[in-house]
Amino acid sequence: MKEEIIDTTSQIFPRTFVRTRRTKNERLLEAVNNPISAIRELKLTLFEFVEYFWPEVSTDKFKSNWHIKFLCEELTKLAVRVSKGLPKQYDLIINIPPGTTKTITCSIMFPVWCWTQWHWMRFIISSYSAALSLESAEYSRDLVRSDAFRMLYPELGIKEDKDTKSNFKVIKRVWGKPNKAPRIDKGGNRYSTSVGGTLTGFHGHILIVDDPLNPEQAVSKKELATANRWMGQTLSTRKVDKAVTPIILIMQRLDQDDPSGHILAKKKRNVRHISLPGEIRNYRQQLKPEEKAKFYKDDLLDPVRMNWKVLEDMKADLGQYGYAGQIGQKPTPPGGGMFKVDHFNILTTLPASVNFVEAVRYWDKAGTAEGGAYTVGVKMHKLVSSRTGYPSFIIEDVKRGQWASEERERIIRETAIADGLHVQVGVEQEPGSGGKESAEGTERNLAGFSCFKERPTGDKGFRADPYSVQVNNGNVRLLHGDWNYEFIEEHRNFPFSTYKDQVDAASGAFNKLVVKRMARMVT
Repeated sequence: MKEEIIDTTSQIFPRTFVRTRRTKNERLLEAVNNPISAIRELKLTLFEFVEYFWPEVSTDKFKSNWHIKFLCEELTKLAVRVSKGLPKQYDLIINIPPGTTKTITCSIMFPVWCWTQWHWMRFIISSYSAALSLESAEYSRDLVRSDAFRMLYPELGIKEDKDTKSNFKVIKRVWGKPNKAPRIDKGGNRYSTSVGGTLTGFHGHILIVDDPLNPEQAVSKKELATANRWMGQTLSTRKVDKAVTPIILIMQRLDQDDPSGHILAKKKRNVRHISLPGEIRNYRQQLKPEEKAKFYKDDLLDPVRMNWKVLEDMKADLGQYGYAGQIGQKPTPPGGGMFKVDHFNILTTLPASVNFVEAVRYWDKAGTAEGGAYTVGVKMHKLVSSRTGYPSFIIEDVKRGQWASEERERIIRETAIADGLHVQVGVEQEPGSGGKESAEGTERNLAGFSCFKERPTGDKGFRADPYSVQVNNGNVRLLHGDWNYEFIEEHRNFPFSTYKDQVDAASGAFNKLVVKRMARMVT
């Protein structure tokens, strides 16, 4: 079916404007005589486009702020390189609080603005739910259909036989001779889906992920793993040109291992990270680029949308952890959790053995070779000061890995041999018959060593509390080793850290050393 061309512009633009080429002077004259024409001639920047067409997508008054202009400039840089077919310099991660116009700017307006410059661009845009993704797509489509848009860009439209919210295509009308029907050039499209959804057969010049998780999903390790796997293994393969196509990820931080954290942990060089906390009184370290601090007023990103009273209310609703992630862009409370990690002292050598009282290697076991938790064995010494008579503790070594059960048991026994018979070996027994059988299997594996198993009670935070008191008082020291960094970082974020196995194993070793139990020799 041939598309019907409806010319709604004849009373706004002279036909020569839309159908023939004109000289520079003619264009200037037209701009002077026609305000709409003047706007078109100026070629709106993305920020100007957002401001001009705001009433078409929102009933609220547009509230300008420096961060919107900044994000528009960053998005424009990426789009211009794509338009020229230049190799991408980086993928873009934007961490910013909710309610800061990020979706309207990045997911709704940005693709449409790009079509006014390069009508052929294709976009794949996803969110944590299909409904949210389709809602953004509907706003984009309604904008293209609006009278305001058609007055300014009469040559652009939506292909009639490819006009659904999930996948609509753009066309460009090219006028030739007066009174002749225009030629229809096929343009780009917007394909919308959910994170985890199908992308087979679709490719984009620019890929946008807007909020890949909601806060409820972020507490689920399964949902986190699904989002990270989808972005890494599915979305990344849907590029028109792998050397050119960028991925843009926009979200507030929800977990250490959310898609932002997962990508940043890889320390890839071709990733530009923009982090704009809602306030920098407590979260200045999260601000990137740091020079943007000069735009914060009273330490606030946006005093109009999120003043201190608003932030106080949000903190009451979100809680300390939710506020730290979604507003501070740091998914841990200010200053960390239970442990004052600055109080860890790192030793280059162990002190004289005359002060050593007891040593324990405590294992917190995991059962899978990949993904999920780690198996961790922490070796801790108890010392008593000859001067004060008070005990202190040294963590000499940490073994950590994601091993299958057979390899794990081999490593546990080899470590026991290396530690020596004077070091007791503890094993945490998980609940249920499977946990009991696993602990008993490790006991049998450690025949000849002083071994104990225990079934801990209370949650991990409760069990770590006595140990944290000694850490915070500076009574726990670490022997210098490659394991120090990951060990300290897990303690820094506990109990909100992605993994808790090292803290759990250290707590188990500490509790064994301070609460006298009889360890039995396994034969």
